[in-house]
Amino acid sequence: MPTRIRLQRFGKKGHAFFHVVVADSRAPRDGKFIEKLGTYNPNNNPATIDINFERSLHWVKTGAQPSDTCKALLSYKGVIYKNHLDKGVVKGALTQEQADKKFAAWLGEKEGKIEGKKEGLSKAAVAAEKARLAAEQEANAKKAAEILAKNTPVEEVVAEEAPVVEATEEAAPEVVAEEVTPETDAPAEEEAKTEE
Repeated sequence: MPTRIRLQRFGKKGHAFFHVVVADSRAPRDGKFIEKLGTYNPNNNPATIDINFERSLHWVKTGAQPSDTCKALLSYKGVIYKNHLDKGVVKGALTQEQADKKFAAWLGEKEGKIEGKKEGLSKAAVAAEKARLAAEQEANAKKAAEILAKNTPVEEVVAEEAPVVEATEEAAPEVVAEEVTPETDAPAEEEAKTEE
């Protein structure tokens, strides 16, 4: 029975996550499997890969062929490299201690790269948040300045119009007084005519 290490799809449309399983190569993608080795969630950054190292190594040593994606995942976790070193020990190219030292050095370097990426992403997120806040403060200041500019000319126009209105009101009583004066003169003339 040819066995494959491959992915089984789970999750909803657009947000898939996968189980890493050992299955018969003739079985359907989401069908029957022999053993579940772990999970893979590509929705996170960096992607979350949780694999049982010992069982994965066992299946690789017994001849299970990983799919392309699973091979990349197993390589990322060090299963493929550990299998390579163990084959070197069996052939006598290096001792078990040397193989363990090489694998520990590789594992430490890999963890350092992962931590560096996480720190870089967190710093980028903090910088993006600061830039967003600065842009928002700038936009708020611009809006406040526009509102102030919009409200300030209205107050100046009202202040300028007020003296004009007052001058018109002062002129209006004089005009009214002039108009009233001829009317009061007219009855006096009529009285003079009636006396004659």
